[in-house]
Parts: sequence; C-alpha cells; structure tokens
Amino acid sequence: MTIRIAMWSGPRNISTAMMRSWESRVDTSVIDEPFYAFYLAQTHSPHPGFDEIVAAQSTDFEQVVRELTEKPCDSPLQYQKHMTHHMLAGVDLTWTAGLRHCFLIRDPAQVVLSYTNSRGVCSAEDIGINRQAELYREISGITGQDIPVLDSNEVQNAPETILPRLCERLDVPFSDSMLAWPRGPRDSDGVWARHWYHNVERSTGFSPYRKKSLPLDDAQQEVVTQVQVSYDSLWQRRISP
Repeated sequence: MTIRIAMWSGPRNISTAMMRSWESRVDTSVIDEPFYAFYLAQTHSPHPGFDEIVAAQSTDFEQVVRELTEKPCDSPLQYQKHMTHHMLAGVDLTWTAGLRHCFLIRDPAQVVLSYTNSRGVCSAEDIGINRQAELYREISGITGQDIPVLDSNEVQNAPETILPRLCERLDVPFSDSMLAWPRGPRDSDGVWARHWYHNVERSTGFSPYRKKSLPLDDAQQEVVTQVQVSYDSLWQRRISP
C-alpha cells in the first residue's frame, strides 16, 4: 500500500526544491499543488495563469480529496506538495487522517520580500503563514501525529542532516538521491511552473542560504508583523541541525 506524505508550505519557500528532492527517489511519485484550481475558483485571486490553472485542474474539492486519498498509485511513496493558503478556512480536513504530514516554514521577511518581487503585492493571506499554524493544530488533532517541521534555511544549509531526520520522523527510509536532482522542468510540474519555477529549474540540489539584508517597506513590515507569531510557534517545533 502506498504511503502518502503531505508537505504543507507557504509560497516563496523551497517547496518546489523539496518536491524535486522527493521526486529524485526511485520509489516516490509527486503531486504538485492539487488544490490550486479550487483555491482560485473560490477566491478569484488574480494569480498569473488563472484561466490555464482552472482549466488544468479540478475545482471540485471532494474530487481532489478522492484523488489524493483513494486513487491507486504505482509507487510505494507519494509526495503531495500543498500550499497552506489553498486550504481555505472551514473546509473539511478529515481526509488528512490517513496521510503522514510535514510542514515547511521560512522566515516571514524573506517570504514577503520574495513574494512582493514576484507579484508586486503581498498580504498576510497571500503567504499562508497564519493558516499554516492553524492547519498544524487542526491536522495534529485529527491524525495524532507528532508532525515534523522544517525550516527552509536550515534545510538549505544542512540537507544531509535534516532530510534523514525528516524521513525517520515519517517512518520511511532515507535515500541519498534526495540530495541532488537533474536540472530542468518536470512533467509533474503544474502549469503555473513558467510563472514561478525559474530558479528551481536551474537547480541541481539545495543551495546554501546566505544571509542578506531584507529592505522591507512599511507595508511589507506590517505583513511580517501579522504573521510572526504563527511562524515562531512552528519554528519552535522544527527539526534543528
């Protein structure tokens, strides 16, 4: 029976690089942001490629859930990359009971700056950090799992240490193949890849994080302030190097 792993992240994290890492395993298939079309259909948020995304994926929440939990899978492991802001408040989360979960976080200042550079605007709702903390509590209660949390900067600087610990917490074997992958796009990438995946398509592994100045304006700093407590609550639970 396939083990289904759900990684919950906000945007402008290393979520796609992490998906590359898992897809490089011979025993793992991946699913890229399966609730993206549902989210857009519900919110009408003006994301790049809106019409293309809605046409490419189901907007029916229950249908997506069935595909993620019941659809047969040929690989021993299935890795699902989820964006926390796609999981709108009030949706039924009981489907998460049969999955093994992990959470990926990133310093809010880094997220806000990167997101603004990509889209020109950024709100607390756009980056999903507050929703991420809510989902951690809700999914922990549903599953009873002691859900592991990864900080993206620490993963970048010590993947050979943190990824084996993650696999141990998920009760799956670690593979050295998770540390590197071929350059380029993947058939498994969502149709939105051309808008967001330029950097990861050039990558062949996790690049070390180098601390740099983060020149935030007042509006950006206000978004950071709105999500900082949620980030801190998850950071305290992280797998440390």
